[in-house]
Amino acid sequence: MDLIAEAIKGTGDVLPGNAYKWHYIEKTVSDVAALFGFREIRTPVFEKTELFERSVGDTTDVVQKEMYTFNDKGGRSITLRPEGTAGAVRSILEHGLFNEALPVKAYYITSCYRYEKPQAGRLREFHQFGVECIGAAAPTADAEIIMLGDMVLKRLGIKNISLEINSIGCPQCRAKYTAALKEYFAASKDKLCETCLSRLDRNPMRILDCKSPICREIAEGAPKILDYICDECNDHFNQVKAHLNAAGVKFTVNPRIVRGLDYYTKTVFEFISNDIGSQGAVCAGGRYDGLAEELGGPHLPSLGFGMGLERILMVMEKQGCPFPEEKKIDLYIAPMGGAAASEAVKICSLAREEGFAALTDVAGRGLKAQMKYADKIGAKFTLVLGENELNSKSARLKNMQSGEQIDVELPDGVISAIYDETIKNTFADLESSLENLKI
Repeated sequence: MDLIAEAIKGTGDVLPGNAYKWHYIEKTVSDVAALFGFREIRTPVFEKTELFERSVGDTTDVVQKEMYTFNDKGGRSITLRPEGTAGAVRSILEHGLFNEALPVKAYYITSCYRYEKPQAGRLREFHQFGVECIGAAAPTADAEIIMLGDMVLKRLGIKNISLEINSIGCPQCRAKYTAALKEYFAASKDKLCETCLSRLDRNPMRILDCKSPICREIAEGAPKILDYICDECNDHFNQVKAHLNAAGVKFTVNPRIVRGLDYYTKTVFEFISNDIGSQGAVCAGGRYDGLAEELGGPHLPSLGFGMGLERILMVMEKQGCPFPEEKKIDLYIAPMGGAAASEAVKICSLAREEGFAALTDVAGRGLKAQMKYADKIGAKFTLVLGENELNSKSARLKNMQSGEQIDVELPDGVISAIYDETIKNTFADLESSLENLKI
């Protein structure tokens, strides 16, 4: 019979042996977000399709080609979230969080869904760390959001990352730019792909984001947005650059960055790695001052970013970034006989109450097989329990790393010995670290 337990194309499993890496990344991004005053928000995995059509933009690749959209049993059009911002802003508006102290600072670690060709670092189900700062108009907010992304990447030990920034202006100054783009691309309309041809009249800026080699080549000579932004947008952008310079955050201005979603205004940015091929952006975002109004709320100048966790993990593994060791089992007890099994369960329970990871046999193995199992799972200590140990109320606790064995009383002496050894090893590690720091 063929195996039917097979994942759908474009999805992936996080296996137990790899989950600790995800935990480390998730904890790091959460801790950094908290340093900047962000609190977690969680939104549904699906929303009304209209939410994404109005926010992301009906001329974008995401809406036109990539969304997972279906009608539910009530006949309503539902879409699995393709990105996190729209749902977060919807939630903030729906629950009136903008009536509290502004700005509202929210972060999320969430799954997203886009139907596109699976490739390295780009899956149909993927995960994002995102931050949204709602109700902040000053350029200091732009710099702060970028600094947050920069700190996350540095805390994770990722190197060889370049930051590229741009301003795509406000709707008023962008109207002049749109007119210039229409005139430029109209001269090559017979060479544009079908999708870009449909964008020419509705939203020519999207042509700059096209992945077609021919369209990209044509776009190389297109007018640059920075030549068209108004004085206010130009001043805003200059202040963002000044704040980043003051914070020591290195960047380059790339006038070709427009981002793929329609809600962006003014500042846009990308953190790019050269270690994962052409899909090098590991974090991207910008300002979206008109999104809240587009969704029926008040005017709330806002900004944020999304960071792809699969790509982050890929870069970290490729660069050999250090991960904390996966937590091992502290104690494995190998019982022989029913009475010993009951005592093993009791000692494991006491150990867990004290915060130690403890296991005993649950598969009916013999002693030799149990010891092999203890070695495979990397147990730090092992204890064999038989009739002699139960009668004497003592057993030999073995340190699996050093091979040292000590006699301990049952049951409390086991926990005390593990505690003492753990403290001793902790101090030894600390002394070693201090020694390495000496010049």
